[in-house]
Amino acid sequence: MPLHHEVDGPAHGETVLLSSGLGGSAGFWKPQIAALVEAGWRVLTYDQRGTGRSPAALASGYSIADMARDVVELLDATDTARCHFVGHALGGLVGLQLALDTPARLASLVLVNAWSRPNPHSARCFDARLALLAAGGARAYVQAQPIFLYPAAWCAAHADAVDAEVDHGVAHFQGEANLRARIAALRGFDVDARLGDIQVPTYVAAATDDVLVPWTMSQRLADGLPRASFDRVPHGGHAHSVTEPLAFNHSLLAFLAQQRVTSS
Repeated sequence: MPLHHEVDGPAHGETVLLSSGLGGSAGFWKPQIAALVEAGWRVLTYDQRGTGRSPAALASGYSIADMARDVVELLDATDTARCHFVGHALGGLVGLQLALDTPARLASLVLVNAWSRPNPHSARCFDARLALLAAGGARAYVQAQPIFLYPAAWCAAHADAVDAEVDHGVAHFQGEANLRARIAALRGFDVDARLGDIQVPTYVAAATDDVLVPWTMSQRLADGLPRASFDRVPHGGHAHSVTEPLAFNHSLLAFLAQQRVTSS
């Protein structure tokens, strides 16, 4: 079944593909889409398989490599020869896999709070989240999600928006089986020894106060990727593209503009 996707901006021209994290929804990128379109980019967003408007029962052993193949199919379906790939967390892992498997499809790569190998802190966080899911069901799991995504002060200042997001997340929950399969996929991802093989220009972005993924995992990416630049901001949490959109968009657009000049 084709993935649900949307194309914004000019019908032709260079494409920025936005790939979200564990939630899988294109809606995660709402703070970026208008800014990218205004800058003249064709923007491709999608709901990942088994999430949102791309319903599917994920097969046993579904992996990051499977998610990368989904993206290749999406690029083919939208007549996109190559793209500037922007991935958040799990979406960043998909980008890394694409860079290894089909590098000709990528003009550049942006990795936001991503990683190249598992780490014990994130594993502890996922264990706790899965325990919540098992004990309290979808609402308990989704209710805790903002704690891992956003800084505490931001959550307090945007309480109504966070509550609405939780209600939406419960109403559109991807299902326990799919969620467990997707968490298993990201927990099994390890390309640390292959980072030197990735030659695509890469922008690595991290927030120091990310409580889910240590910023040092992004530092490791930047150190291991031959053509990477690293931008670490002090605040914003795991989803700093949402909590600090103006600063994030400024840096993202600056990187993409450099790649547009380079590739023209």
